[in-house]
Amino acid sequence: MLSEFGHDPWWVIGLKAILVFVVLVLLTLFNIWWERRVVARMQHRIGPNVNGPFGLLQSLADGVKLALKEDIIPKAADKAVYILAPIIVVVPAFVTFSVIPFGPVVNFFGHETPLQLTDMPVAVLFVMAIASIGIYGIVLGGWASGSTYSLLGGLRSSAQMISYEVAMGLSLVAVFLYAGSLSTSEIVAAQQDWWYGLVLAPSFVIYCISMVGETNRAPFDLPEAEGELVGGFHTEYSSLKFALFFLAEYINMATVSALATTLFLGGWHAPFWIDHIWPGANEGYWPLLWFFGKMFFFIFIFIWLRGSLPRLRYDQFMALGWKVLIPISLVWLLAVATVKAIQLNGGLDRPVLLVALGVLLVALLGLLLWPSRKTTEAPDDRAPAAGERVQAPSGARRTFPTPPMPAGGATRGAAQPLVFSQGRSANVVREEA
Repeated sequence: MLSEFGHDPWWVIGLKAILVFVVLVLLTLFNIWWERRVVARMQHRIGPNVNGPFGLLQSLADGVKLALKEDIIPKAADKAVYILAPIIVVVPAFVTFSVIPFGPVVNFFGHETPLQLTDMPVAVLFVMAIASIGIYGIVLGGWASGSTYSLLGGLRSSAQMISYEVAMGLSLVAVFLYAGSLSTSEIVAAQQDWWYGLVLAPSFVIYCISMVGETNRAPFDLPEAEGELVGGFHTEYSSLKFALFFLAEYINMATVSALATTLFLGGWHAPFWIDHIWPGANEGYWPLLWFFGKMFFFIFIFIWLRGSLPRLRYDQFMALGWKVLIPISLVWLLAVATVKAIQLNGGLDRPVLLVALGVLLVALLGLLLWPSRKTTEAPDDRAPAAGERVQAPSGARRTFPTPPMPAGGATRGAAQPLVFSQGRSANVVREEA
């Protein structure tokens, strides 16, 4: 609760701040190793396994190597902004963890204090505001690099943040209505019996989709699209400044995962109602195990998506945010506010309430799955002749012919080597000369 904060001596506050910083750095090194190992297993590879036990020191070795590389500043770059941009990105990533509750009140070197650096009446809004500042660093880094690729990556990142932060904010309003507070510690306390991930399942799903878009992770990594923008906003960065961008990305991934744990999965409370069997599950330092276990679950989902899904096209990405997530968030928020108002004014029969919510859910699914446009002409399955132009039917998207499969099915094993006749090769050489 808020009354438990503001009474710690200066050395407790300083020690907790240092511990939060150290935990985030170590967590980043572990997450990089874990992502490489999980994706390697998905792709039938081994992954890092040499440096340290199970390859755990590989991330540290890569970080030291990256920091000691030559630092290159492009000639066309705005030097001051170019150097400042990675700092603007990485500092808010650390600050957002200051209001995340890791556990209850514990005995910390002889002093009773909550396992949380600080809290405030608008802690969730503080996280959203500070996290938004990091986007300025990405945009400024892309602009200050003096490169078209970097500029396009920065602009994409700003458009992505605007598109998905609206849906994310709307999904959190339902949590505020049910908890009656914006304080992270009070929201965790309100989930002692039922997690909001179960009670407010649509908000939970919308937040999970939005948090992937907010962190520029696959399949929403449009600001870093290698096939289009080389590397996006950090194309011209190297050495330690590139490492700061990399560090901020992984800390932001941990931040949104910790926020999802806090707002939707009961925070540090024991899962599966273990505390009803074991009363000490939510006491002492045991809640740290439950909190980090839930957070690693979300981080695994990030890794799973990266290893499974291809990158979305930019128009698909924007359509998902503006045409799907935001309308569903508004309708769901209206339903939650209506139910809350009915409960405060005398309540409603539970069967009637469940039927109304079922009808609303069916209507939302029908609206989501309704086709956006209809084709008036049947598609032509005839294979186009050589040199024939393919005309798309009116009212339909333009399509392109798919090359036929080779005779006998897909080729297995190594590809056949290309063999050219000597005469043709000689003619080509003669024409080029």
